[in-house]
Amino acid sequence: MSLRRRLTLSLFTILLLLAGNVGTHFWGSYARSESMVAYRNSVVAAQVSANVEQLLDSQRNQIQVLATLRETTEDRLDGDELSQAEAEVNDIALKIRELGRFSLDASQPQFSNLSQSSTNLLKRWLNFYRSYNNADVKMDMVDPIPFLEVSQHLQELEQYQASLAVQRANIIDRTILLTDRITVFGFLASIFLTATLGFFLVRYTNTSLKRLQTGTERIGSGDLNYRINDIDDKGELGDLAAAFNTMSDKLRNAIYEVREAKEAADDANAAKSTFLANVSHELRTPLNAIIGYSEMLHDELDDESKIDRPQFQADLDKIVLSGRQLLTLINDILDLSKIETGKMSIHYEIFDPGEVLIQVCESLTPLLRNKGNTLHMPSFDQLPKLYNDVSKFRQIFTNLLSNACKFTEQGDISLDAIFTDKAHNRVEFSVRDTGIGMNPEQQLRVFEAFVQADSSTSANYGGTGLGLAICKDYCDLMGGNIRVESKLGSGSTFTVALPVDQELGPEGA
Repeated sequence: MSLRRRLTLSLFTILLLLAGNVGTHFWGSYARSESMVAYRNSVVAAQVSANVEQLLDSQRNQIQVLATLRETTEDRLDGDELSQAEAEVNDIALKIRELGRFSLDASQPQFSNLSQSSTNLLKRWLNFYRSYNNADVKMDMVDPIPFLEVSQHLQELEQYQASLAVQRANIIDRTILLTDRITVFGFLASIFLTATLGFFLVRYTNTSLKRLQTGTERIGSGDLNYRINDIDDKGELGDLAAAFNTMSDKLRNAIYEVREAKEAADDANAAKSTFLANVSHELRTPLNAIIGYSEMLHDELDDESKIDRPQFQADLDKIVLSGRQLLTLINDILDLSKIETGKMSIHYEIFDPGEVLIQVCESLTPLLRNKGNTLHMPSFDQLPKLYNDVSKFRQIFTNLLSNACKFTEQGDISLDAIFTDKAHNRVEFSVRDTGIGMNPEQQLRVFEAFVQADSSTSANYGGTGLGLAICKDYCDLMGGNIRVESKLGSGSTFTVALPVDQELGPEGA
């Protein structure tokens, strides 16, 4: 059971006991209040009954006196006396009704008898007063039976209310005793249960926290393989232990990744150092040619002898070629810098890929001739128009064909294009050579910037290792991809897949 559930169960149990105590207290208070109200009503009813009994006696005596005077004298009552007499009778009726308000359900039969008999008696007395001055009306007020019935019923009600008052007093005593016992028992049970639950919770929590402390100390000391697995909790403490274990795994993985990143950074620094060395060599080579031939031509112009114009023209061509090589190298470096900073943009236009490929192949004819290679190129009439960046398309295949010529001597180079993936509108272009080839490890690194397939490649063949990296970045920018298949000593095949949007071309418009 989790710590939260243990605490919740303990709190619920304690609250249940407290609620029982509070409920018992309110129940006892309510019962005592009701009993006290009934007791006070019984006392007040007894007082009202005594008052009614006095009023009845007084009124009966007065009526008997008046009845005697009416028979023996000629005296009559004036209006004020009659009004006062009627008011006294009505007052008695009000007192009896007031007595009814204090009568409980148990005493209703007695009150009903009293009310019925008193109504008859008071009605008889009112008739006596109203007919007192009329000598023709004969009234017998000597009969004591009606008055005795009212008195008897009043005494029965008084006795019954007194008995109820005693019962209510006993109920109050028993209620107080019961509620006090329940309150004391609930209080002692709450103390015992709270102490017991607190003891077990403290012991359980202390044990789990000590295990967590041990685990954090082990993990903090560097033992990232340590696991906190001995906590029997599926709640917060278990989640905390799992969080520490997860943190340990993440720390271990982070340290491993940092080490790998450091090794990669060291390799990158080494590659960049090699790249700088290669770049400096590649820059010095055309610069030396430019400076050397320029100085030689300058000396020839200062010489008074006749200028050999064909030789002069050949030297100028070498200067121009070296300048173009230098410009190409600088452009490659600038293009890679733009790609890495995200500033390289794509200029979309519709172009014929076959025409661009033919132009690229024609520009590389001197390089093919110098290496003794043969270029095989099919017809590109079936290729669709492309909607993309034509300059980057041209540079991709210039780099691929230049590399194929550089690493192939007295061999064959093939350029193919196939529009087979019509469902996804993609065209695949492949450049295949019979050159030195690459092993699997070299193939994994061939598209990395500043890296060449082998450390001896730059010394033997020249170059900076930027060409294929730029090709890969351009393919990604143009929505395509590039892959390589190669075997050491048997040549390489570079395949470029680019998207086509025929609806934007002239034929599909």
